[in-house]
Amino acid sequence: MARYPDDIDPESRNRLPVVRRDELDESVKAVYDEVATPSATSVAGLQGPGGIMLHSPSLVAAHRAYNRALRTVPDLPPALKELAILVAARAMDQAFEWTSHESPARAAGLDASTIDVVRHKGAVDGLPAREAAIIRLGREVFDERRVRPGTYAEAERLFGRRALVSLAALMASYAGAAVLLTVFDQQLPPDMEPTLPMR
Repeated sequence: MARYPDDIDPESRNRLPVVRRDELDESVKAVYDEVATPSATSVAGLQGPGGIMLHSPSLVAAHRAYNRALRTVPDLPPALKELAILVAARAMDQAFEWTSHESPARAAGLDASTIDVVRHKGAVDGLPAREAAIIRLGREVFDERRVRPGTYAEAERLFGRRALVSLAALMASYAGAAVLLTVFDQQLPPDMEPTLPMR
């Protein structure tokens, strides 16, 4: 069995206890049910950002609705959504988020070579144009805190304005989730090895 740091709750695998459904107001129980059921919008269930957010009932419903909208927006195919999430997870060095989304990214059709480019911060030369554009955009946002005019123009040309807004919002949301996961030190399940090289 994995040995977690002393301040980690063994059930939640983070610094907070698991929220119990019967502790919540009726208005939040439907959100609890959504978080607790693994799905495309709840990859990690109660052991992840959704479970952490249940500790703030006034925020969790709005957060889940926003996450659901981002994950189901029709402007981007699933593989590109997962790529945007991996780009944010890599930029934030968030191993739980990365490892939780690498398998869904592969299942969505994202090529292993593209995943490795993000994982190892490799060159984007030779990647499909839309994948390369997402990686460039994310690297500039997170590493340089700005987006060059040429990078923006190429992304808008490839995706259109509406999809580009969705793409930026998706990266922003998962960067925010990475902060939650880091603050509360979310650990992976004991049978899962991290697949992200750390500093």
